[in-house]
Amino acid sequence: MSEVEDYTGRTGRNETREEQLDRNWAELLQELRVLQTGVQILAGFLLTLPFQQRFEMLDDWEVGLYLVNVVIAALTTAFILLPVSVHRRLFRKRLKEMLVSSADTITKIALAGIALLSAGTAALVFDVAAGRSAGVAAGGALLGVMVVMLVFVPLRLNKLASGRLLPTEKAKEE
Repeated sequence: MSEVEDYTGRTGRNETREEQLDRNWAELLQELRVLQTGVQILAGFLLTLPFQQRFEMLDDWEVGLYLVNVVIAALTTAFILLPVSVHRRLFRKRLKEMLVSSADTITKIALAGIALLSAGTAALVFDVAAGRSAGVAAGGALLGVMVVMLVFVPLRLNKLASGRLLPTEKAKEE
């Protein structure tokens, strides 16, 4: 039996529900750490731009896109920090299941924020470096790729898993 949850609700691990929730919480925290690093890098890049000489040459569209990106970076950072704040409020109240469930939802929102931030930042850079059409195309293309990677690939894997076997396991059986 694999370590993923089977269709009877068992995990294939010899752990209590509390131990499973603790493990899920720890895994979510690790994922949030990865997200935080990406957002910090993009936000740091954005925050240095106004101090560059060329920033004064941006047109209204570029300044607007820049400011939207800064807001998205700040909100995404807040969503990444939110599970920690929720944990502090729910600490020792025996609400770990609520904590893990809410952190799961919050993490999905943070992923959406990172997709928007990545696409918006690429759009801004391409706009400044190669023109408006290139900026819109790059931002749109990157957003499309991010949606496929962050939404459709996990949905496809979930669909494959619901058939009980992943493609690699199917190939082993044949």
